[in-house]
Amino acid sequence: MGFYDFIVKGRAGDDLSLEQYKGKVALVVNTATHCGFTPQYEGLQKLYASYKEKGFEILDFPCNQFGKQAPGTNDEIHSFCTMKYATTFTQFGKIEVNGKSESPLYTWLKSQKKGMFNAKIKWNFTKFLIDRNGNVVARYGPNIKPEIIEGDVKSLL
Repeated sequence: MGFYDFIVKGRAGDDLSLEQYKGKVALVVNTATHCGFTPQYEGLQKLYASYKEKGFEILDFPCNQFGKQAPGTNDEIHSFCTMKYATTFTQFGKIEVNGKSESPLYTWLKSQKKGMFNAKIKWNFTKFLIDRNGNVVARYGPNIKPEIIEGDVKSLL
């Protein structure tokens, strides 16, 4: 099973294949709208705007597991992000990234790149960088801002 084999839920609850991102560089992020890291949406949008024409995608997965900091429906979360941060990258349906109900995608991502101490996602805005072949090449903790990883993104493009 590889990155492109996963089916995830879109914002409207529809099944979406990650195969549509084949050949692109992707940054997968678990996000929250009421978190101290929420302003990273601005940096994520700048990164996306700078490199989308070169084959870069951001896959935004809202997650309410950490302090219930992603309340609301998928549409409410999307409205918040587009109105406050003018986001234009793809936002999927809310998921869980740890535990018995975690998304199979996140089970796989964590198996590819463990965190500092274990595979668990520590908090909102953990990021996984995927190369054009679907390999996880890096994992970044929540405190790593999008502008810090710009060089890594550029090197894969």
